[in-house]
Amino acid sequence: MTPVELSRTVLRAVRRAVDVGELGGVCVPERVVVAAPGPGGCGDYASNVALRLAGQARRPALEVAETLRTYIAREPGVADVTVTGPGFLNITLAGGASADLVEAVLEQGTRYGHGDSLTGQVVELRVPYDTRAEIVADTLVRIVATQGGRAEVRHSEPVNLRPVPAPEDPAPLGHDAARWALLHPAPHDRPRISADHLLQRESNPLFRVRYAHARTRALHRNAATLGFTGDSRGSDPTPAPGGADLLAALAEYPHALRLAARHRAPDRLARQLVVTADALLGFQHAVLPLGDEKPSAAHRARLALAEAAGAVLAGGLSLLGISAPEYL
Repeated sequence: MTPVELSRTVLRAVRRAVDVGELGGVCVPERVVVAAPGPGGCGDYASNVALRLAGQARRPALEVAETLRTYIAREPGVADVTVTGPGFLNITLAGGASADLVEAVLEQGTRYGHGDSLTGQVVELRVPYDTRAEIVADTLVRIVATQGGRAEVRHSEPVNLRPVPAPEDPAPLGHDAARWALLHPAPHDRPRISADHLLQRESNPLFRVRYAHARTRALHRNAATLGFTGDSRGSDPTPAPGGADLLAALAEYPHALRLAARHRAPDRLARQLVVTADALLGFQHAVLPLGDEKPSAAHRARLALAEAAGAVLAGGLSLLGISAPEYL
């Protein structure tokens, strides 16, 4: 079950609870967001839908969560539902969940995470004549489009998109590093224009993201040399070191992309790419056979997961207007 499918599953459970009168006074929302569990959470995904509906139901969020828990737990593909904190629903999927997610990413490729949360909406971006504002707006045109909306950029008053300007011209950094320097910080933070963005070392997040993508391509090439390809159904990759973290990063990507579009914040996408890259770099050493080891179902599943991460990194970098190298 993919995040989109699980979102529909949770929404269906809400609708059933409302239809039978267990959640009186509640208007069924148009959509429900599921994401990786936060601190104190558990399972594969979590949702705050009970907290959102508690006010309408005039009941404590914990009671609403317990009501929804029973309905969600009955759905096919759901193994367990636990309520944590003030009313978060933590959902554990039945076997095959990781394979479903990886398969969905590989099938959708760089369009993974695209949705319809802004369908039919026109987002007007009124910006000053400033390099950073113009690059942020240019990026938001693409990010908003991933959610079905259309962003229109104008130089007019009153301005509604004014990130803190760069202290100096970022052009000497080159196209990719200059865009990263302006997009990675939150709009209210002052961007740092320095040669650090060009360093090929772990301290540079841009290098880690682009290097991680290059590593996914190298893993693909090396696996082909060894005579095997990725297969998301071959085995569960989560027992491998870093496997669970990488799956969680992929599951969180659509949510980060929605937030970037909704809040006009490309930095949310950039930060999620860093999370994904770091998870991939921690996982990469488990992908290929070592020494005389023969490729197994586990290796094929791990390769598929790495290739899925590569698709996410390539798609995200493209939205930021930054290249995703095959070699680095």
